[in-house]
Amino acid sequence: MITAILILIKKFFLKKEPPVIQSYTANTALQTIKQDWLGTPLDQYGLFVNHEYPNAISLRAVVKFMLERNPQKQLKKTDTWRIAVNKNDDWLWDFSDKIVWLGHASFFVQLAGIRIVIDPVFGNLPVGKRYSELPVEPDKLQNISYILVSHAHYDHCDKESLKRLATNNPQAQILVGLKLNELIAKWVDNPIQSAGWYQQYKLDDKLSITFLPSRHWANRSPFDTNTSLWGGFMIQSKDKCIYYGGDSGYGSHFKAIGELFPKINVALIGAGAYAPAWFMSPNHQDPYHAAKAFNETGAKTFIPFHYGTFDSADEPMGEPEKILTTLDAEGKINNKLKLLKLGEPFELK
Repeated sequence: MITAILILIKKFFLKKEPPVIQSYTANTALQTIKQDWLGTPLDQYGLFVNHEYPNAISLRAVVKFMLERNPQKQLKKTDTWRIAVNKNDDWLWDFSDKIVWLGHASFFVQLAGIRIVIDPVFGNLPVGKRYSELPVEPDKLQNISYILVSHAHYDHCDKESLKRLATNNPQAQILVGLKLNELIAKWVDNPIQSAGWYQQYKLDDKLSITFLPSRHWANRSPFDTNTSLWGGFMIQSKDKCIYYGGDSGYGSHFKAIGELFPKINVALIGAGAYAPAWFMSPNHQDPYHAAKAFNETGAKTFIPFHYGTFDSADEPMGEPEKILTTLDAEGKINNKLKLLKLGEPFELK
């Protein structure tokens, strides 16, 4: 037991060398759609690593972030902003193509009559309360065909929410990144597919769904860092295309995804949990970089998320919307910015 603990400490906390890409991996049962792609990179420790900015999670940096004084602390104390919530769930009862933001990173998507839930989190987090009301009763989320989970972090991969959704939708397939299937299979009996970056899941209906890179990391504890993969999703029907970026710092993958998928109708891109920048920017985008990322995808509509539900960083919870509104007024956001209320259906025409 002592030997095993020492190995874990060495593997995750006492690395003397920064991560270096040494090999590539993929799910050999799935198709890789990017022709020049070598596979999802692994570092010298056999852990998943960002392909452009290999990341080293520093325990020292985490402690510094937790102890550091927040210069916006007083502003946050007096901030009364709360995200608007639409409690009318009529959108559940028709079959038009739509996107509904459920809060933080959770979305309901209906495309070609097929229902999808992304990163379901219905309640509080182990380390934080929910500040926004859930716009729909979770048990009403029925006839779901696919449940997409972008990565293992608790604010995207919630055990109780997944169990509840799976119980009500035993037919739903769960789509994840490499190795995350091993964790979720302990919680539910639904079929699960895992993919590497730029790999397309095997579906038997009118949709195609592709797992895509993001600049982030993943863990559930200090001892499983980057043992499962993180990323985003492209959801396509015959005539519509929705991009969900997952958690991500800024990187060239947004432009690459836009080039690979030149007709994106809607890009869902995170724009919260970005302060302080020295700590957050490798993993979460501020509104300025989120707008830049959106412009590089070439998508028609930008729907930001990852703010307003959990107080998970130093900025006030409503700051992302204020900055994005200003950027839009200044003409710095291409095409259309849509700031959704929770529970407000965005119809795809």
